[in-house]
This record gives sequence, C-alpha cells and structure tokens, in this order.
Amino acid sequence: MELMDTSLDKFYKFIYERLRQRIPEVIIGKVTVATVKALNYLKEELKIIHRDVKPSNILLDRRGAIKLCDFGISGQLVDSIAKTRDAGCRPYMAPERIDPQRARGYDVRSDVWSLGITLVEVATGKFPYPRWNSVFEQLCQVVQGPPPQLSNSSSAVFSTEFIDFVNTCLIKEENDRPKYGALLQHKFIVNSDEEDVDIGKYMSEMIDTMHSAGHSMFTTNQAEP
Repeated sequence: MELMDTSLDKFYKFIYERLRQRIPEVIIGKVTVATVKALNYLKEELKIIHRDVKPSNILLDRRGAIKLCDFGISGQLVDSIAKTRDAGCRPYMAPERIDPQRARGYDVRSDVWSLGITLVEVATGKFPYPRWNSVFEQLCQVVQGPPPQLSNSSSAVFSTEFIDFVNTCLIKEENDRPKYGALLQHKFIVNSDEEDVDIGKYMSEMIDTMHSAGHSMFTTNQAEP
C-alpha cells in the first residue's frame, strides 16, 4: 500500500479538538461508502472478516483516497463464521464477541457494529461509551446496556438517512443487524455514493492545515478508550 497522509482517528480529532469544527456529513458519507465496499470485497472475494474496524484503521490522503488497513488479525470465514474471540480492539467489539454466554462464532455483522461505533465517534467527535475501568464494566454496558444511538442535538444535526444507517449498524441482536449487501442498498449509502463531492479538495485543505499546525499526521496504534 502506498503511504497515506493520515488516519481517520487523527483527522477527526484534529477537526474537533483543534479547529473546533465538524466533519461535513457528505465527507463522512464518502468515507462510509469506501469502508463498506472494502469490507464487502473482503467478505465476498476473499472470504475474510476484518475484525478490527476503527478510525485508526481507516486511512486518508490529500487526493481524497480512502483505504482500509491493518489486516494483521483478519480471519478466514468458514461457512461465513469466524471463531477466534479475542482478536481486535475491545472497545469496538460487538456484544456477541464479548459476551461469554454466547458460545457460537460470529460473522461480518460484528464488523458492522464496529463500523457503527466508528461512525458515531467520527460524527460526534467522541467515543460513544465512557472509559471502562474493567472488562466487567465493558461487559455490563455493551452486552447488558442499550446500544449507542446517533441523534440530533443542539450542536449537530444529521440527515434522517444517516441517523437510520448508523443506528441500524448498532442493533444489538446480531441476527437483526444487516450484512453488507443490505447496507449497500441503504439510502444513505446510495445517496453518498452518487453525491458529487470534491473530497480531495476538502482533504487537501484540512491536511495542509494539520501540517501547518505541526500536528502529527501519521498513524499509530490507538490505545483503548
């Protein structure tokens, strides 16, 4: 893979924390389309599940290119099911992956959950769960508590299609959570894919601003919140 300019993790934090701005929904839409298409390609063409979808594993460059990276813990799907339960960054894991009561494997819908968590984080500028002090706290909140939901607020207004897409990704019961085929037909994805947006211009301007501010643009492994 060619050298990319920055990760979505560093990019969104700079936008929110340093510039005190928000990433436009049309830009998040383009990032979402690219990520879903990449995950679908892995599943359909290579029979692989990524298992570590998070902002630091989505890379950006000033041309507007968006790439999914870090396949170090990707797993082979057998009959569409993966078995290894401890691979990946725990804060982004789906309930079915961290619940010790669920003995069976999991499928690509666990990555759909991770995508939903990622989108809430990027759209709002913060991770949707509070910091956990133990695995038990995480288990209680993710498995037993209600799922995070994206909604409008006084500081941010989103389209109904975007809200519905994100909250669909965050359906707790994995059997009700859609796979990539359904996600690619969702109105938010269809509209975002067709949207005429000069994402390269936006990325170039923001990355130049990051560089001017002396902000480190290169990716590092993200610590768990």
